[in-house]
Amino acid sequence: MKTNAFSKFVIVSMLSVFIFTSCVTEEVTSDVTQVENNVQSGDWIISYFNDSGSDDTNHFSAYTFTFQSDGVLIASSTSNTYNGTWSVTNSDINDDSSSSEDIDFNIFFNLTNNFEELNEDWEIITYSANKVELIHVSGGNGGTDYLTFVKI
Repeated sequence: MKTNAFSKFVIVSMLSVFIFTSCVTEEVTSDVTQVENNVQSGDWIISYFNDSGSDDTNHFSAYTFTFQSDGVLIASSTSNTYNGTWSVTNSDINDDSSSSEDIDFNIFFNLTNNFEELNEDWEIITYSANKVELIHVSGGNGGTDYLTFVKI
């Protein structure tokens, strides 16, 4: 009798974990898709960039950013155009975040100028149709960087 009750408990527990995990996975997948759709809609600027306590927003003030559906990120000003890559991914729930809804906003420019500072797997703090706020905590020096894109 005890074995039967224990077996039922184990089955119910496993089903509960499966249902919870499925719901979280669907929610995160939905968030990833929503962020992707938001940033692909229109052009963006960097309204704030803080590199380990130093406000370096002015490094990017002349640039407009376009997030293309093929993963290409274009930064353009009146005098320069740089191509990079971007993606939004569902990060492993066991990594550096205490949140089970850990979504990374990945940016990469193969450059050795100020755009190199944007190369990170940023964590999304908040997002809307018109704004994406990101954070990155460095594993090397422990510095914290903040990056905010605003739709224009």
